[in-house]
Amino acid sequence: MVRGAERTKRRILALWLPRLPTDARERLMPPELRARPFVLLRTERQRRVVVAVNRAAAMLGIAPGHTLSDARALEPTLEAAEATPEADSDLLGRIADWTRRYSPWTAADEPDGVVIDLTGCAHLFGGEPALAADLTGRLRAAGFAARAAIADTPAAAWGLVRFGSPEQRRREALDGLPLAALRLPAETVEGLHALGLRRIGDLHAMPRAGLAARFGAGLMQRYDQAFGRLDEPISPRRPVPDHRERLTFAEPIATPESIAGALRHLLGRLCKGLEAAGQGARRLRLDAHRTDQRVDDEPQSLTLGTSRPTRDPVALARLFAPLLERIEPGPGLETLVLSATETGPLSAVQTAIDGGEAGDQGNDDQLAELVDRLTLRLGERAVLRLVPRESWLPERCVAPHPPMERLPAPKPWPAGQPRPLRLLTPPEPVEATAPLPDDPPLLFVWRGVPHRVRRAEGPERIECEWWRGQGSLGLAVRDYYRVEDDGGRRFWLFRAGLYRPDETPRWFLHGFLA
Repeated sequence: MVRGAERTKRRILALWLPRLPTDARERLMPPELRARPFVLLRTERQRRVVVAVNRAAAMLGIAPGHTLSDARALEPTLEAAEATPEADSDLLGRIADWTRRYSPWTAADEPDGVVIDLTGCAHLFGGEPALAADLTGRLRAAGFAARAAIADTPAAAWGLVRFGSPEQRRREALDGLPLAALRLPAETVEGLHALGLRRIGDLHAMPRAGLAARFGAGLMQRYDQAFGRLDEPISPRRPVPDHRERLTFAEPIATPESIAGALRHLLGRLCKGLEAAGQGARRLRLDAHRTDQRVDDEPQSLTLGTSRPTRDPVALARLFAPLLERIEPGPGLETLVLSATETGPLSAVQTAIDGGEAGDQGNDDQLAELVDRLTLRLGERAVLRLVPRESWLPERCVAPHPPMERLPAPKPWPAGQPRPLRLLTPPEPVEATAPLPDDPPLLFVWRGVPHRVRRAEGPERIECEWWRGQGSLGLAVRDYYRVEDDGGRRFWLFRAGLYRPDETPRWFLHGFLA
C-alpha cells in the first residue's frame, strides 16, 4: 500500500468468525445433518469439555465450558467430535490470505478473527459499508457465520464487532461497551466490577495512576489503544511489497484481450512508481481473483523473474504474454494485483544518442529480454552461464551463475595444462592396462569398447583440497593423462590412488579433448 506524504485517516476492519471451528466441520457434512446440535470437545483434567458449539446447540443452551455429560443432559442426541485447534488455525490463516483481495494489510487474529487495515482501500469497493457487506456476504455464502466492524483503531474495531453493533463506527460508541471489549483478562474485569465499573465509559473519570497501581499497566495500555492514544501496528501475515498496483473491475473480465489490456495498465503504473524510486523489477507476481473464488482458496498467481532490474512495461508485457494463458477466468476476474516482490537499483539510461553507449545498452537490453524469454520457457535452472571458479578439482573449477550477472574478470587456466570442454559427471570407471608405477595406460575399455592408446601425455597430479576431505571418489590423489587412441580420438583419463600394498588404484574417464 502506497502511503503519501499527507497522512490518511486510519481505518481498521475487524472480522469475527464466532463459530469458525464448527462452521468448518459443518461445511463437510451433508445439508440434512447441518441443523443438528453439534459440539467440539477437548480433554481437561480427565474430563471431556465443550470448546465450540454450532448454532443449533447454542439455541439449546449448550455453551463452551460445559462438560459433555452436562451438554447431553440438555440434548441426548447431541453430536460430538474432537477439536482440532491446529487445523482451525490453518483455516483462519487461509481466510486471512483470502481477505487480501480487499487490502494487502491483513493479519489473523487468533483464535477466530482477522484484522484488516483498509486505509485508502475502501473506495475501490464502493465505500466502507459496501466493502464490509461484500466481505461478510461472501463468508456467509461459504458457510461461515461472520460479523465485521470498522473503526479508527484495531482495538476499537475488535470491541465493536464482538460487543457492539457493526453499524457503530464512532469511537464514542465504545463508552457503552462492557469492559471485556478492551481485551482485558477475566480477573481484571472482575476486579473492576468490584469497584462498580461496568462500561468503558466508566474509566474516563477514574485516576489513571490509581488504576495502573491496582491493575497493572496493561489496563491503561488497552484503554489507550482503543481510543488511539497509543499506536497498535498491524503486522501483515505476508510481507507487503513496496511496489504494488491493484485494479478492481466494475464488471468481471474474462477474455484474453481484456486481461492483457488490464495487465498493460498495471505494468504502466507499476513502472512509473519504480522509476520514481530509482528501482527496477527483478521478480513480479500477478494475482488474479475470480468472482467465484472460495474463501479458503489462494488466488491464481503468475510469477515472472528477470535477469536484471527492468522497468520497461512493453518488454515486461511481452514476457507475461505466454503466462497469461495459464489463468482460468471462469465466470470472470474481479481484481488483478501486480506486485514487484523483488527489486534492484536501476538508474536512468539514455537511449537516443548515435553510436555511443546507448547502442551497447540497447544490445544488452535485447540480450536480457532473450535470456528472460528462454528462462520462462525452459526454467530458471536451465538458462545459466558457466564461469571459472578457483579450484584444482576439474568438477569444481566452473560454477553456474545467472546469465546477466556482472562478475570480475576470470583467471585464466594454468599455462600448459589444457582442459576438456566436456566433462563426464560423474567420471565413468574404465578398465585400464598400464605399466607400473606411473606410466600412462596402454589399453583401456570404456562401455565395453577397447581403445588402444597410440599417444599419451602425463601424469598431471591433482590432490583433493584438504578442507573437502577425500573428495567424491574417496581418494585424495589423482594422476591425469591426455591420451589418443588408434582412431585419433582423444580422452582425459585419471588414475585414482597410488600403487601401494594396501591400496588398489582405479581408472576413470573424465572428459574428451578436442
